[in-house]
Amino acid sequence: MKFEKGIFQRTALLFGDEKMDRLATKKVIIFGIGGVGSWCAESLIRTGIKHLTIVDSDRVCITNINRQLHATTLTVGEVKTDALKKRLLEINPYAEITAIQKIYNLENHGQFDLESYDYIIDAIDSLASKIHLIRMATRTNATFFSSMGASLKLDPTKIKVAEFWDVIGCPLGARIRKMIRKGDLPAKKFLCVYSDELLENMGEGTSCGTDKCLCPKTKFGPGDPELADHEWCSKKAIINGTVAHITAIFGFTLAGLVVQAIYNEK
Repeated sequence: MKFEKGIFQRTALLFGDEKMDRLATKKVIIFGIGGVGSWCAESLIRTGIKHLTIVDSDRVCITNINRQLHATTLTVGEVKTDALKKRLLEINPYAEITAIQKIYNLENHGQFDLESYDYIIDAIDSLASKIHLIRMATRTNATFFSSMGASLKLDPTKIKVAEFWDVIGCPLGARIRKMIRKGDLPAKKFLCVYSDELLENMGEGTSCGTDKCLCPKTKFGPGDPELADHEWCSKKAIINGTVAHITAIFGFTLAGLVVQAIYNEK
């Protein structure tokens, strides 16, 4: 038996031992563990995924607390991958969690060995990195799932799943399709989580807006110089409002797609 019977007793009642063992052998990688990816990771580990790689370059910012699983007033300033790994291992100490504090991009994509995974999940914010991952991941044997934009949304009933080319009403999806047509197209079809709801920001602000934030590079302290100086708030042209129940449902839906696919394997 490859899964931990006590921890996953209730899941095993639904899945049976054979499918639980199958879950425990699959290798999954999540790119981006913010408001969407962090909840996806937790759901996968709680369901029985045992081999999980989480990739993110960021540290926890005080503005993450409203929607990101690992963000609390006690973890502000911590490396996100480290904070989430600690929590996931508290759920299942027998899980094999690989935490990578890196940015996925054109220059370093070869470091991630995408071919070694059964499932690849995209929860990246950066448009260029997202498009590159779509192109690369769909050229592997892995099953690929992607999250579209989860900001400026409030209605959970509008969250949907569709094949990439059939995503309608999502500005991010439309922009990605327009840009991806200028180069290599995805090599195969893949499902996306999205919502066609689009609200407007009612407040103002382009940064953390508080002296308690640890984003500014001068407050990070020791560590990898490149990543210690890394922060996103001042580099974003637009910062959109988000809420936890929307980003969490996006993440849970991605996890559900993975688990359902494994469950239905012949």
